[in-house]
Amino acid sequence: MMLFLMDVWDSVRGFMAAGGDVLWLVAGVLFLMWVLMLERYWYLNWVSPAKHKAVIEAWEKREDSTSWYAHRIREAWVSQAKQELHAGMLIIKTLVAVCPMIGLLGTVTGMITVFDVMAVHGTGNARMMAAGISMATMPTMAGMVAALSGVFFSTRLDAKMKISIEKLKDSLPHH
Repeated sequence: MMLFLMDVWDSVRGFMAAGGDVLWLVAGVLFLMWVLMLERYWYLNWVSPAKHKAVIEAWEKREDSTSWYAHRIREAWVSQAKQELHAGMLIIKTLVAVCPMIGLLGTVTGMITVFDVMAVHGTGNARMMAAGISMATMPTMAGMVAALSGVFFSTRLDAKMKISIEKLKDSLPHH
């Protein structure tokens, strides 16, 4: 098992070295994005049901649920629950959108490396040019993969949040 982990770590280190320094930035943004998404999943599945239950209990204890004031209170509670549920989603969506841009930054820095090699050694040294080309393509690929994973899971998270808010609204009857 330890040998397997060492092989995986060596593969990751080799990938990161071939992709250049920008690949570390992509990895950092990806890590932050996933930490925030996992926190939102945790909040959605464990914290928000308890808070929604408390709101439902408070609504059921109210004597007045039909007046204009009661409707505004209901809207305020639903709005507050929605705001708490969606906290951090803007940051997640921003990180998703930034991932391909950071990958393109890697493309630019990799191509600068290729042009630098061409200026110093000419076009005859293909091996040195290949290192710059891998520095150009790997961050782009990593940025796109990071963005795709973020798009998929943040969209799914958004849908689950909408369902949760609709369930809360349905649990607060008004006449």
